[in-house]
Formats: sequence, structure tokens, C-alpha cells
Amino acid sequence: MAMTSSPEGTTETSGGGTRNAIMKKESDHSLRQHLIYLLTDGGAHAKFDDAIAAIPAKLRGQKPAGMPHSPWMLLDHMRIAQRDILEFSRNPKYKSPAWPEGYWPPTEAPPNAAAWNESVKNFRKDLKSMENLIADPKTDLFAKIPWGDGQTILREALLVADHNAYHLGQLVNVLRLLGAWSNA
Repeated sequence: MAMTSSPEGTTETSGGGTRNAIMKKESDHSLRQHLIYLLTDGGAHAKFDDAIAAIPAKLRGQKPAGMPHSPWMLLDHMRIAQRDILEFSRNPKYKSPAWPEGYWPPTEAPPNAAAWNESVKNFRKDLKSMENLIADPKTDLFAKIPWGDGQTILREALLVADHNAYHLGQLVNVLRLLGAWSNA
């Protein structure tokens, strides 16, 4: 078996080693792009920014009849949970909030417009941080997180995407019931 040296390190060149390394690198890049798409593009569901833009300030704290959450409660819950997953993924000293009370805002309505805007801003910022973590080729998506109990960055990224999609769907339903969502 022949070995060659390159700026990326030593590569096996016989037996298809170089080809396999290239295919692995391409697959890795493709997986990272698919994860980022899943987190940000909406795909088969509404996009975060479209839903947030549809919420007039007067409806932010309104709960439709028969629904347990207001737009504010859903937005801030998404922010808190996403932050929790992100921090767990990158910070060995991070401590999660108490369940369930630490994952929901204490009120049905935001205290003021600034609190709403701050929650939206921090949701976007943390989502971008998760994207950056995924996009970084130094991040091993498959390695177990040392301070976890079997979780990987891949699992945590999928958890963020799943959780956000679930609650975004709830938010769209709340907006429909409040008469603020007209998209099909």
C-alpha cells in the first residue's frame, strides 16, 4: 500500500484509498449542507421569519380558544430550547434549565416589544451558531459528546430541526386561529 503526503495529511493511494477519502469528504460536506438546509430553509414547512413577520404586536400574547400557547410562549420556548441544545453541544460546563418551567416564559405575553425583539434576535443568533458548528469541518458530527450520555452533534442538530419544526407548526396553527396567517 502506497502512502502520499499532502497539506491535509497522509493519504492511502492504493486500493482506492484516495478515492474513498474524497468520497468521504464529499459525503461529509453534503451531510452538513443538508443539515443546514433542514435548520434554515423551511423545506416542507413554513419558515421562521415568515411566521414571525405575520404576527402583529397586539396578538403576541393571545391564546386562541382551546390552545395552550400564545405566539410569545411558542417563540420564547423555541429560543430557550434551541439555546439549551446549542450550549449542551459546545459547552461541557453548561447546566440545562429545570424541566419544564425553565423551558417556557413565565407569562403569556411578552413584557414589552423589546423582549419580543430580543427573543427573535437571540433565536436567530443561536440558530446561526448551530449552523456554524455544523458547517465547521473540525466538528465531528458522529463523535459522542464527551459530557453527554451518547449524544452526537448530528443528533443535537436533528433535535433542533425537529423541535423547531414542531413548534413552528404550532405557531402557524395559533396564527391561523387568531386570523393572522393566510398562507396555504
